[in-house]
Amino acid sequence: MNSSDLRKKFLDFFKARGHAIVPSSSLIPDDPSVLFTTAGMQQFKRYFTGELDPMKDFGSKNVVSIQKCFRTSDIDEVGDESHLTFFEMLGNFSFGGYWKKEAIVYAHEFIAKELGLSIDYVSIFEGDKDVPADEESEKIWKSLGIKDIRKFRREDNFWGPTGAEGPCGPTSEVYVRGLEVWNLVFNEYYCDKNKKLTPLKTKGIDTGMGLERLAMMVQNTPTIFETDLFDFLIKQMPRDLPTTTKRIIADHVRGIAFLISDGVRPSNREAGYVLRRLMRRVISYSYQKNIGISPETLLSSVVEKFKDISNYKNLDSQLMESTFKNEYGKFIRTVGSGLKELEKLKSVDAKTAFKLYESYGLPYEVIKEFEGGI
Repeated sequence: MNSSDLRKKFLDFFKARGHAIVPSSSLIPDDPSVLFTTAGMQQFKRYFTGELDPMKDFGSKNVVSIQKCFRTSDIDEVGDESHLTFFEMLGNFSFGGYWKKEAIVYAHEFIAKELGLSIDYVSIFEGDKDVPADEESEKIWKSLGIKDIRKFRREDNFWGPTGAEGPCGPTSEVYVRGLEVWNLVFNEYYCDKNKKLTPLKTKGIDTGMGLERLAMMVQNTPTIFETDLFDFLIKQMPRDLPTTTKRIIADHVRGIAFLISDGVRPSNREAGYVLRRLMRRVISYSYQKNIGISPETLLSSVVEKFKDISNYKNLDSQLMESTFKNEYGKFIRTVGSGLKELEKLKSVDAKTAFKLYESYGLPYEVIKEFEGGI
């Protein structure tokens, strides 16, 4: 089952159960307290708080979406088996339409019956001085035949808020092949800027499941990078290129494409700085190592892969290419001499790194990618 099949199956499953399908919002949210859209629930925050009416806007208290997401917190882990910057989050949401029982039953039915996957174990919130243990979820999972139910503390099984304040609550996570694939959030509190919890007037359901991890399970691949969401990029690069390098490039070109398509341009501030960092990392790799293909060609491949998906109609190959070439030219003009000096070195210590920055303006994040390390 390829990624397109998975997207359709997920949306159809919840549509058949009374959920309205809502398109993905932009990667640049309207919440000034966050830089990027990091979760599917961000566009729905005001429905959870009661500020907006889901019946008026969607015709239902229950919705489903596939949301574009971008997280910088995992940027230094990209290259391992499962961490990404850009990813797609499958999610079902309820603003007072249903509660824990339905959310858990839906998750179990979709994972175990629709996809035929075996659930290793689930986790629930163990409780603390502020929030009681989630005994209700434990009973529901047991009624569905799940025997391995693990209790975790707040750091692991309490989600939110997104941004400085907002809805939040205990969670229940679903694990397949030892990896968390689906997080069910039971929004029953509002967390203010002082971290004070206040019960919400209307309880809500907020779930998130990464498409990339789900595809890894369904397609039975050892990592996310062998799924059809990445292998079309990986296969275009030389076999002898280090695995980590290929994974970083594949992740970053996807992130670059979707950031550009949502209006971000490289700069030295905020979202533009993150885009510039991704671009310059890809440029430095293509400059220092022979990746066997131009980054612009890989960006075009991303557009071809995603352009027919209704959520992503704004992808534009020409815009990607012109934006990338412009940044490439600026970068090489600015630090090309520094890159040449870097190539002459077998290793780089902190003192040498500072000299390269001081003399040539070579950014630390580029020096860090140097094969010899710091």
